[in-house]
Amino acid sequence: MRKIARVSSVLALVLALALLASPAAAADVDGTWTGSMATPNGDVPITFVFEADGSTLTGHMVGMDGTEIPIDNGMVDGDMISYSITLDFGGMPFEMLYKGLVSAAEIMLSGSVFDMPFELTVKKAE
Repeated sequence: MRKIARVSSVLALVLALALLASPAAAADVDGTWTGSMATPNGDVPITFVFEADGSTLTGHMVGMDGTEIPIDNGMVDGDMISYSITLDFGGMPFEMLYKGLVSAAEIMLSGSVFDMPFELTVKKAE
């Protein structure tokens, strides 16, 4: 009887740990995500390509001319991501900081550039 009770206790513990670990599992951020960013000169198309490896996020943004701009400082924490992009306009580099909430079909991003906040949503490309 003790053996059965011990096995049942171990199974219950394993099941409880599995249920607790599920919400902490990283969201599936891998792939291409597209959207547009509102600017004073009109909406600008935006594309990100992400790949997660544990808590590390790598990838790039596709520039308007098709160049790949690498993301820096990429992190994944459950369904949250954060990263930065450094752009260079005529020798004047500036950093854009991003934080996002990942769901199956979209990422709701908030960020800042020159301490000015912005928001945008990108959707998983098919």
